[in-house]
Amino acid sequence: MQHGSTGGLDLEQQSTLAGKHALVTGGGTGIGLAIARALAEQGALVTITGRRQQVLDEVAGDGLFGAAMDVRDEASVCGVIADAVAARGPVQICVPNAGVAEGRALHKTDMAFWRDTMSTNLDGAFLTIRECLPGMRGTDWGRVIAVSSIAGLRGLPGAAAYAASKHGLIGLIRSLSEDYMGQPFTFNALCPGYVDTPIVTRNEAAIAQRTGMSAQDARQVMIDANRHKRLIDVEEVAAAALWLVGPGSGSINGQCIQIAGGQTA
Repeated sequence: MQHGSTGGLDLEQQSTLAGKHALVTGGGTGIGLAIARALAEQGALVTITGRRQQVLDEVAGDGLFGAAMDVRDEASVCGVIADAVAARGPVQICVPNAGVAEGRALHKTDMAFWRDTMSTNLDGAFLTIRECLPGMRGTDWGRVIAVSSIAGLRGLPGAAAYAASKHGLIGLIRSLSEDYMGQPFTFNALCPGYVDTPIVTRNEAAIAQRTGMSAQDARQVMIDANRHKRLIDVEEVAAAALWLVGPGSGSINGQCIQIAGGQTA
């Protein structure tokens, strides 16, 4: 195994992802799909996973291979990733992105809601990374890019379960970066603010119902939470992921990349 300063690859080699196997959970929509497409455009073979095969089938092709997988289910994660590795080789770019984002006051949070949030956002990332690592460790280059949130760096009013799960994800990534320090694998987290995805649309309705404000005003609450006063485009998050797999990225490790229009934490 080569342990060069650029992770076993020179800069010219690192500039292309041709033939590398990437796996993106929650890859059928939103941020995950944008990242998957960006990786495929650079030549990667990208396994995209999600709970609904139909959604994956609608976007598959052009380097994207859909496989239904429930990140909350250990057997599902183990089986699907094993099949993906058998078909396309070891996963060298692992993007645990699948997540749920729903606010709920703590005194209204039952155990089922808490466990579903943790099982999806934190347990799912743990299982995904764990199952990708054995194959990645047999190569001379690898990147793990977890999609966390600004809520993983600071508290989020009315969303204790969500913020706790995203804080935990950052702790996982930072610890793994220490475990593999000096080896040709890096572990980083993307921490976006409010991104223009179906999750924001669902939250818009939930906020409106909970507070009695209009849907437009509820949407404005999320827009105003981003420092530059606009929703973030999924392509902006994908661009950050491409940077972390691109030339000269080997020294970016254990970091939480804020994508929120300004300083937030």
